[in-house]
Amino acid sequence: MHPLRFRFWIVTVVSLSWLVLSSWTVGADEIQPPRRLLFFHRSAGFEHSVVKEKDGKPCYAETILQPICKEHHWELVSTKDGEVFTPENIATFDAFLFYTTGDLTAPNATDGSKPMSKKGKDAFLKAIESGKGFVGMHCATDTFHSRGDRDETQPVDQRDPYINMLGGEFIVHGAQQTTTMTVADPKFPGASSLGANFMMKEEWYSIKNFSDDLHVILINETNGMHGACYQRPAYPATWSRKQGKGRVFYTSMGHREDVWTSPQFQSLLVGGISWAVGDAEADTTANIESVAPQADVMPPK
Repeated sequence: MHPLRFRFWIVTVVSLSWLVLSSWTVGADEIQPPRRLLFFHRSAGFEHSVVKEKDGKPCYAETILQPICKEHHWELVSTKDGEVFTPENIATFDAFLFYTTGDLTAPNATDGSKPMSKKGKDAFLKAIESGKGFVGMHCATDTFHSRGDRDETQPVDQRDPYINMLGGEFIVHGAQQTTTMTVADPKFPGASSLGANFMMKEEWYSIKNFSDDLHVILINETNGMHGACYQRPAYPATWSRKQGKGRVFYTSMGHREDVWTSPQFQSLLVGGISWAVGDAEADTTANIESVAPQADVMPPK
């Protein structure tokens, strides 16, 4: 392991008495080790309040994730340090959780953290392609922007490889407001409790450059929203897709602190992580053309 400063949440969800009892029936090598998750929250652009660290204490998002990981037998490693992305370190993780902004290979980060190297980025993307899981939250789409005008869509070959992996790219956002999330796939892990739709106040992202193989889970309804960037047809807000052998999940929710504590966000996040690491299965057949057929219609400049 690279000699970096991490916070490790080593999770033990079985008691000593259970281990003693189970030792009569299973060998030690049959006890599944916890899934290892890297929570990466470097801000090379705007730094959100939920990932700001103060006085050496964990950021707000990390304090929410820790008990969730403990409950689900996951080990959480949290860092802003881009130097973690070496082939040796990458190989030790089952999935990567991103709450990031900007060009993560740029040296001058808003939060003062060290950059990811270009080789590190390539190794990370190759790892997803080879079977690792990825979970993007909120500003993960505001990361590694594509070449060209932000107010226009780009052809696939002009999109950043990270954006092609993720499946969508942030354009801009308006004022925080309450709107409707329509549940396009209630069978996806964590979505069954959401009902047919739900209302939430959030900083909603207007998104572009959608992959045509997205399996849409939540649709951002725009009818009644105020702000020029939302004057467009409904578009995906949460989705999953396969990148080679890897599993990719993204939700645009996660700006507000009260969203992090909401049952809707937490249920969906647990479901997304569970699916990304292979603990849960789901039908991820592309459905964007049927549930959000006008997703590529851009808002007015």
